[in-house]
Amino acid sequence: MARAYWLVKSEPSVYPWSKLVTEGSAVWDGVRNFEARNNLRAMKKGDLLLFYHSNEGKAVVGIARVKREAYQDPTTDEDWSVVDIEPVKALAQPVTLAEMKEKKAFAKMALIKKSRLSVSPVTKTELDAVLAAAKTKLP
Repeated sequence: MARAYWLVKSEPSVYPWSKLVTEGSAVWDGVRNFEARNNLRAMKKGDLLLFYHSNEGKAVVGIARVKREAYQDPTTDEDWSVVDIEPVKALAQPVTLAEMKEKKAFAKMALIKKSRLSVSPVTKTELDAVLAAAKTKLP
């Protein structure tokens, strides 16, 4: 099965990229939107994630990977899910939301179309465009 690509958002004041790098992995919890939850549930081990700093910075800053597929969110008894993620590589330079809004390659991206969604799918073309804009190659 082909690898899928996603974007996850985190406010840097809550959970910055640097903390994921320091900790080596994280439980991606706190998602309380049905569409975002369903996206978490669709993730497979090894899928790549664009790590986006929301509110402050508003930029993709790193590439992470799904380490463990969706399971029950341990912070609630309700029907919410989490995944475990791990860092892969920091981007050589952040790709800002403003830059993405200017480029045609991102016009249909969920980050642009559904700006409130915290977990969204990304196409291979969109991933490649982010990597090119960031002057970053995957290992």
